[in-house]
Amino acid sequence: MTPRRFQELSREESLRRLGSVRVGRIVFSHQALPAIRPVNHLVDDGQVIIRSHAGAALMSALDTVVAYEADFVAEGDRIGWSVIVTGVARRLKVPEAIARYERLLQPWVPDEMAHVIRIQPELVTGFSLEECEQGEPGAA
Repeated sequence: MTPRRFQELSREESLRRLGSVRVGRIVFSHQALPAIRPVNHLVDDGQVIIRSHAGAALMSALDTVVAYEADFVAEGDRIGWSVIVTGVARRLKVPEAIARYERLLQPWVPDEMAHVIRIQPELVTGFSLEECEQGEPGAA
């Protein structure tokens, strides 16, 4: 088996990788229980941007701390990465910003996604599992 190395990613590299995929999972508290929803996203100027509709459970998490996770796994090679962003979810209210993100971030479901939500990362953690050469530091 090819050796692999598990390593922590920098904040910058974590956000870059997060921006390279389009779907992740938002984790929040809903009625005092943990809730997880898959959503599509984009990363813009270091912030995670998602859209939601008015009746979504996610709307109850506005102005609270949430986590956002996305990953990539190449199952055949058994390599990949995971990034978790923790920060406050806030609804954007500036019409120009809303219009811009409505153009850039198209919803994948038929509901009207009238709300644009920004997660300002306070904590960013990322890890990767990559192939490496035998004898390299961290090789297993």
